[in-house]
Amino acid sequence: MSNMKEININGAVMQCYPLCAAQKLHYYTIRYCPTQVLCIGTGLYIKQDVDFSVLKKAIYKAYEMFDTMRLRFVKDDNGDVYQYIVPFEERDIEFRDFSKWKEKDANKEMERWTAIPFERFNSPMNKVVMVKMPDGFNGVYLKVDHMTMDSSAIVGFDRAILETYCSMMYGTEVHVTSRPFIAQLEKDLAYEADSPAKKKDEEYWINEITKSEPMYTDFAGQGRLLTQRRENNNPNQRWAMVVSKNPQASISTYHLEEDASMRLMKFCEFNNVPMASLLLMGMRTVLSKFNDNEKDVSVKSCVARRGTLSEKYSGGTRVHFFPVRTVMEPEMTFLEGIKMIQREQNKVFRHANYDPIEYIMKRGQHWKYQPGTSYESISLTYQPLTINRDTPDMPNIPYKSYWYTNGVAGQPLYLTVMHRPEDNGLNFNFEYRSDAVTESEMEYFYYYLCRVLFRGIEDENRKIGDILEMI
Repeated sequence: MSNMKEININGAVMQCYPLCAAQKLHYYTIRYCPTQVLCIGTGLYIKQDVDFSVLKKAIYKAYEMFDTMRLRFVKDDNGDVYQYIVPFEERDIEFRDFSKWKEKDANKEMERWTAIPFERFNSPMNKVVMVKMPDGFNGVYLKVDHMTMDSSAIVGFDRAILETYCSMMYGTEVHVTSRPFIAQLEKDLAYEADSPAKKKDEEYWINEITKSEPMYTDFAGQGRLLTQRRENNNPNQRWAMVVSKNPQASISTYHLEEDASMRLMKFCEFNNVPMASLLLMGMRTVLSKFNDNEKDVSVKSCVARRGTLSEKYSGGTRVHFFPVRTVMEPEMTFLEGIKMIQREQNKVFRHANYDPIEYIMKRGQHWKYQPGTSYESISLTYQPLTINRDTPDMPNIPYKSYWYTNGVAGQPLYLTVMHRPEDNGLNFNFEYRSDAVTESEMEYFYYYLCRVLFRGIEDENRKIGDILEMI
């Protein structure tokens, strides 16, 4: 089964394919948000003099390996969006020298680049710039469109550049592998064409939706829900409007110290629980605290969907978002709470290929709320990937990595937790919409999140009710 369609593009007939569900999710976002919301800007800089002519060759080589870097979009005569891959890439790669600049000014300039949207159709969906940074750091700024790459794909591409560069300079091996995108896309499209697997997933999600109505819990307390209940003259309203006409956003990053980060990681290892489950437990406990000790809490969780080798190495965007909903009694212990979240997450993972937009629409129809409303106020992505030095022949060079804000956001608050390259400590990156969250509210949320996590891990048999009182 193939949905392939041949479309004449500038005189060449190209094999074009429909969008998969993960891409549609992003395309859906730009109906409510400026298109720059899909721009992801990152920087990877190593503390070493770099031979930029060799680096340029390494970037071209990485372009060859990852065909999703050559992905384009096109509209057919009916206005439907398709995608195709151009066979080779001949764009020049710019070089910018920021070595005499202040680091924060250089980063500001790259944030400005990140806020410039791509031309959506028949045009490259990424931009790579070789950069000389202050303090002896040199490397690559990368801007990609989220419909073509997610963070796993970006890390893969960055690794390909770094390893190829080291192989050209020092003769080390390149360990990065890539798989063709179209082969994986065809599997996804076959799933979406009413396959038995999709029907099974749909049954699961409809059952979840119809069980009982969730409760909206806000990261800044009950104000938003109470106000909307008054405005809508609906004292029993359990959802809240979360989209906004003003999508302006910023990113604030909080650095958890190395030893504190290690304590969290050791706790996960010792109790055999995933870090994402521990973080979700922390977040749902804070949301409960801020909303009058509400027991029914939902957090939107990011599912990477990269279980098979083909999924892992085919680049592209594979992220789906689904709620992790838990109802916890105060007598439950911290560890029991984490285990409950882990069970819920595992169910989500098993059924995560389902189209998240279909899920949102079915939920809205069932509980009769309008588009743009939600039961979740915050999303979590835990990104365990760093370009770690698991290859023994890679030179041990200090490096820095950055995520640059594109200036807008579709959701009010989005937390990405990542490991720092220099010490493996955790960075908490909050992307927040300026009209929905103030910086002090976010700092407050982070402060309470840390309190919950460390109160919980110092005694995993501590009851949730006791933690709520202690913090």
